[in-house]
Order: sequence, then C-alpha cells, then structure tokens
Amino acid sequence: MINHQKKVSKLLRSLQSSGNKGVAWLVDPDKISDFNKLRADFSWIRQSNLDLIFVGGSQFDRNNFDEVVLVLKELAGEIPVVIFPGSHYQLTQHADAILFLSLISGRNPEFLIGHQVSAAPIIQKMGLEVLPTGYLLINEHEITSVQYISQTTPIPNSKPNLAKATALAGQFLGMTFFFLDAGSGSSSPVSPEVIQAVREVVAHPIIVGGGIDSIPKLKNAFLAGADLLVLGNSIEKDPDFLVEALAFKATMNRSLHVN
Repeated sequence: MINHQKKVSKLLRSLQSSGNKGVAWLVDPDKISDFNKLRADFSWIRQSNLDLIFVGGSQFDRNNFDEVVLVLKELAGEIPVVIFPGSHYQLTQHADAILFLSLISGRNPEFLIGHQVSAAPIIQKMGLEVLPTGYLLINEHEITSVQYISQTTPIPNSKPNLAKATALAGQFLGMTFFFLDAGSGSSSPVSPEVIQAVREVVAHPIIVGGGIDSIPKLKNAFLAGADLLVLGNSIEKDPDFLVEALAFKATMNRSLHVN
C-alpha cells in the first residue's frame, strides 16, 4: 500500500515557504522504559504547537520500537510521528513518515546506501510517507553516538564551505530535505555559519539538531536559516525546556510576520 498523504512533506515545505519556524521533539526508544511516566509527563503535547515528533536513535538495545511509536501516536493526537532511523531495524507501520536518510557527510557505504537497500522494500509495503533526506553530521571535536556507530568523520563547524558543497551535492542527487546534526548529547550545536552556508545553496527545508539546549542557541539556529529544530537530549534532561522552546517559537513566528 502506498501512502499518498504527504502531510509531513507539506508541513516542512510550508515552514520553508512561509518563513515560519518549527520544533520537533526527538524520542530515543532506548531511553523509554516507563510508558506511564511518558504519558504523565507529556499528556499536554496534543494541545501544544509542536510540529513533529521524531522517534529513533543511533543504538537499538530495546525491542520496544512498535510500542514506543504507538504510545507517541496516542499522545500526539494530530501531530505526525516520524521515524528518524539509526538502522533498517527501526521501522514500523504505525508511524506517519520516515526520514529516508543517507549519511552524505561520511564515506561508509552502509550508511550511504546499504541500510537503505535493506529497508526500501519493507517501507514500500508499510506505505510510510518517505522523506528523501541528506544527513550531514557536523561536529568539531566530540565523538558522539552517531559518529561511533556509523564510523564516519563529521564535517567540522570550522569548514562551512565543505558542508555547503556536501549539501549542494545532495541536492544535485535529488534529495529534498537536509538534516544537519551535531549528534545526540553534543555540547556544541551546528554553528550558525554552517547553517547559513547550507541555506545559501539548498532550496529545500533544512532540519537542525544536536546540542540545542538553550533559547539563545535555538534563536541563533533559526536566524541562520533552519526551518525545523530537533530537541532530544535537552528534553530528556529538562522536559520543561520543550515548553520554553515552543513558546519562543510562537513568539518568533509572530514577530516574523509583523509589518
């Protein structure tokens, strides 16, 4: 069955075309062991202005992916739940869409095309909305989980032109979404200079995640050209930060359209 409801693609393209900014909450299934606590802590989500919920992680130790997605769908209401896969094992028909990632900043064939070949027939049968996404790992000094698992070297924040050329190559290859990621738990986010450099050449929605744990970092990424920011580790440490981030997003979107 093929899903013709391209609601996540439309949402992301709408953010880019309108100039509005979006926020996504990233849930790592390996870190979810108490579903009742998840329900209690985030029962307010369906009434919020959250744009998307991403689910996935670079490791996969728990056999609970389906269950996590189903609980998130229950909490989300009309908010789409999107798979952010760490491998071809992180798949479920219960999600709304999947970021079909190719790690174009690295040279490991398994993460450029290998896992994608294994996953493609399964995804087609599931009928998930597929978002062809160029994935760039951007990190200066830290070894993050993504870097360790993928065995790839990230593009340094100090090399915005390299990030720019890599994203441009991805666009020429037909990718229509771009994810710049500092990596889960990174102490430093993707720099505004890198985001701005990629924005100069990419005519598609730009997603940015990793290391965004304060409102100033959120603001800098938005002003540099990010369309959607992904918050994960910062929410695990302080769930109230998601409330702050959504409030700031609303304020910023109002200010962007004041004549």
